[in-house]
Amino acid sequence: MPDSPGLPPHAPPREALEALAQARHADPFAVLGPHRRGGRPTVCTIQPGARSVAVLARADGQPLGELERVHESGIFCGALRSDAPYRLRIRWNDTAQETEDPYSFGALLGEIDLHLLREGRHHELGRCLGAQTLAVDGVPGVRFAVWAPNARRVSVVGSFNGWDGRRHPMRLRHDAGVWELFVPRLAPGALYKYELTGADGAIVAKADPVARATEPPPATASMVADSAPFRWSDDAWMQSRARRGAPDAAISVYEVHAPSWLRILEDGGRSLTWDELGDRLVPYATGLGFTHLELLPVMEHPFGGSWGYQPLSLFAPTARHGSPAQFARFVDRCHEAGLGVILDWVPGHFPDDAHGLARFDGTPLYEHADPREGFHKDWNTLIYNFGRHEVRGFLIASALEWLERFHVDGLRVDAVASMLYRDYSRSHGEWVPNVHGGRENLEAISFLKEMNEAIAQRCPGAITIAEESTAWPGVSAPVAHGGLGFSYKWNMGWMHDTLRYASHDPVHRRWHHDDLTFGLVYAFSEKFVLPLSHDEVVHGKRSLLGRMPGDEAQRLANLRAYFAFMWAHPGKKLLFMGGEIAQPGEWNHDASPPWDLLDDPRHRGVQRLVRDLNRLYAGEPALHARDCDPAGFQWLVGDDRANSVFAFLRHGGPRPVLVLCNLTPVTRHDYRVGVPLPGAWRELLNSDAGEYGGSGSGNGGALHAQPVPAHGQSASLSLTLPPLGTLFLAPEAP
Repeated sequence: MPDSPGLPPHAPPREALEALAQARHADPFAVLGPHRRGGRPTVCTIQPGARSVAVLARADGQPLGELERVHESGIFCGALRSDAPYRLRIRWNDTAQETEDPYSFGALLGEIDLHLLREGRHHELGRCLGAQTLAVDGVPGVRFAVWAPNARRVSVVGSFNGWDGRRHPMRLRHDAGVWELFVPRLAPGALYKYELTGADGAIVAKADPVARATEPPPATASMVADSAPFRWSDDAWMQSRARRGAPDAAISVYEVHAPSWLRILEDGGRSLTWDELGDRLVPYATGLGFTHLELLPVMEHPFGGSWGYQPLSLFAPTARHGSPAQFARFVDRCHEAGLGVILDWVPGHFPDDAHGLARFDGTPLYEHADPREGFHKDWNTLIYNFGRHEVRGFLIASALEWLERFHVDGLRVDAVASMLYRDYSRSHGEWVPNVHGGRENLEAISFLKEMNEAIAQRCPGAITIAEESTAWPGVSAPVAHGGLGFSYKWNMGWMHDTLRYASHDPVHRRWHHDDLTFGLVYAFSEKFVLPLSHDEVVHGKRSLLGRMPGDEAQRLANLRAYFAFMWAHPGKKLLFMGGEIAQPGEWNHDASPPWDLLDDPRHRGVQRLVRDLNRLYAGEPALHARDCDPAGFQWLVGDDRANSVFAFLRHGGPRPVLVLCNLTPVTRHDYRVGVPLPGAWRELLNSDAGEYGGSGSGNGGALHAQPVPAHGQSASLSLTLPPLGTLFLAPEAP
């Protein structure tokens, strides 16, 4: 007897067929694939648009049965001669296709995977969820898996099935809320999304949150990535990177927005590919003596004008510059050249694009439901729910993906302050206190600690850097000591204070002297990076050169003296692209820095100064070995407000380095400064040297310390301080 009137006995009930035809069946494996009906093996498949479907033995291709169309939508069912493994022969209008049946395969993800997913402790989501090329029962294909616990139905749709949500509905693994399906014979490069019927009944198409590749924007589909491992050649680098990123190492970072570092005007202003960036950016940065590149977020993002800070694919490098393998090759080339790679990473918030994470399964899955917790007014973005295990696991797995899969050396975590405080940029009544009634975001704090501990355990030598603008204690202290566990923290206070000082006319600087000295009050409370970042040269803030007072020559001299002060100051260094050539205008992400400025010897001089500062910083241990240790710094003159002169010693190597800054346009003759050692002292660098575009005022290379005590030292030097200049001196070897 048939299950439903008018249907053959091997057909499922009409209600099930209707649900499949309307893409609303919650358990397609209960209907599709092999079953036993009436004591006989049967197969049911949905192939909209097919003319006929036959079943063949997988082993030898012998016919096992012809399927009958049982629903006008293209559902075929039939009894078979045996229950041997099989494949389908599908005839379309003018072609035929042979493939295994996705619904003939059993459950895919193991119980350990599902348990770790539930606990938020699956640190290899990029190899578990998403689209994985693999073989099941000897059959090659792609396993799709997506977390969507509240969806009523999920299908994988793509270029391989006409984007038809009826063709490949997925199986729900109830314990973890994960939907999965193996699609045989599918290969890397296929485009796909997930079509979901959400808990709210709405049907939406979503990009894969764990996609490892995407199609280039403005298109929004995910792409099946090639899972073949990249062949790395950086073993020596990986073994040495812990030393290269240590607090006693010279770390000088060149911050880059890859799409706009160099645009090819002859080709419509396009950006460079990863291979082209390897050809041009890598030798440029190493030639200037930088130790690391820091790239603005390269995770795929829909809107280029966000610079990557509103990403939606936290596991995929942007396709704007090429494939994931090309990005890996770029990192490998950086390491071959002795250059570390740091990526900006955004775990605090995400955009609300319809194809993204927002209300992913018809509920606020990744974000908070309450807008007082889940919406950033500043950026019109949604805030991750750090209290949910699966969300924490998703973010930590993303961080590890870049460090492990792509051999990236560090992550600069964006907007940490916005994560730490529930009332960040909110007025009274616009935020929800924590369980203790306070403003601290306890869940975000716990997440950051867990993330840093996971990175420290799994990725020895990798560093994390917090962009944190408040006085939160212990950002770079170990978690075991009550800290957040970051390797370094951006010193935003130093940046704001010193740029404010530098923007004042020198005649007024005596009244703002503390802006340059205050940073030393807290310079060793954290392990700091001194950032002159992209954020300081956009949105009406002017370029670095544009902030400097005076005529053109004075502005360039001010900038050179300021750079030299920064490289002398305790803390690791970061400079955004264009700063090294004294770019006059603000950064524009739609254009390159004005590289033609290098035809001007004055701008070329600033670039040469940055190169020489990097070489001096790396070559003199006193300038970097105790960057994070108060024993590495000693004030000699910190109170000469009348002359706007600063003098200090850096310690930490076989010899100290003396630094003097004269931040007025007046040459100071016979300026006496105490030094700890008698004998000859030599000028190591003078920011006012003629080769940098300066006046050439200075001390002729070498001086002799006299036995005249000063500033608590047993000897002293009588110096000429160049106008708007910074000097570095060190004792000569006896």
